[in-house]
Amino acid sequence: MAPNNFKISNPFQIGLLGGLGVLAALVIGGMFVSLANIITYVFAAIFLALGLDPIVTKLEGFGLKRPAAILAVVFVLLGGLATLIWAIFPTLASQGAHFIANAPAVISGFGQLPLVMRLDNQLGGTISSAIASASDFLANTANWPKMVGGVVQVGVNIFNGFFATLVILILSLYFMASLNRFKGFIYSLVPASKRDKFHDISEQIATSVGRYVIGQFTIAAINATLSYIFMSIAGIPFAVVLAFIVLLLGLIPLVGSITAATIVTLVALSVSPTTALIAAIYYLIYMQIEAYVISPRIMNKAVAVPGAVVVVAALSGGALLGVLGALVAIPVAASAILIIRQLLVPHQDAK
Repeated sequence: MAPNNFKISNPFQIGLLGGLGVLAALVIGGMFVSLANIITYVFAAIFLALGLDPIVTKLEGFGLKRPAAILAVVFVLLGGLATLIWAIFPTLASQGAHFIANAPAVISGFGQLPLVMRLDNQLGGTISSAIASASDFLANTANWPKMVGGVVQVGVNIFNGFFATLVILILSLYFMASLNRFKGFIYSLVPASKRDKFHDISEQIATSVGRYVIGQFTIAAINATLSYIFMSIAGIPFAVVLAFIVLLLGLIPLVGSITAATIVTLVALSVSPTTALIAAIYYLIYMQIEAYVISPRIMNKAVAVPGAVVVVAALSGGALLGVLGALVAIPVAASAILIIRQLLVPHQDAK
């Protein structure tokens, strides 16, 4: 006797199955949102491990075994971070407090610019009224909890940032330690006839992304160092805080550099319009040097990511997963570009 096949025979069954499908999609979406931070940590740790792996490989070439090379890299990394925090954290905290306290004066200084005053006269005092309202809002400490979520929330955010950094570093250590075994496992899942090609492309992606990550950090560090020197010479206040912001934003190519330059130029307005103009000219010159001299020399062995792709990837990653998502999105885009160049383009050319 043939088994009876289940058939949808009425609208109620169609609606029920459709509702169950929508409910399942919502549950899966909710799970993804809940795990978004963890997924971002994992990807960030993978890219950090790939960035540090060339250094580990270099140390292995000098005769160190891989576990010892990994420990040496981790100790140097943690030692550098600890030294940096110990050296600049007191100044960073002090200047950060002064930066918040002087924010109303910085905003009020915008209204004294000739261009802003002319626009304000043409608009009937709208700009000066908005600047005064913003200055009064920032000057009133009772409003600070509304902006930053209160002292407790600030402490929670700082702890979350420290915890995220610690998790990423620990995951990176595990990924570096098991990177070769993990690669071997992934390669074994590919059919033997295609394994060599897959191995070759995967190694190119890993090497290129690793160089991209460490290269971008080097570029950001150069930008932050030169910015600190420039701000110290030009007399721009909060040089340490701004240099730290330049370092963090510099990890996002193109978008981060432009944003950091804008922030420094706006703060320079609190000194004088001339200082702001000098800052704008400095960053225009520096970004040209970075684009045509520094970046090509450092990134010559990494995947070149077009500027438009950088902007789209950074904005998409930032919208989905915040600042860390913007950082992770660009190496993902670099990997996708390399895959397209190595697989799709040759396949299309062979037709």
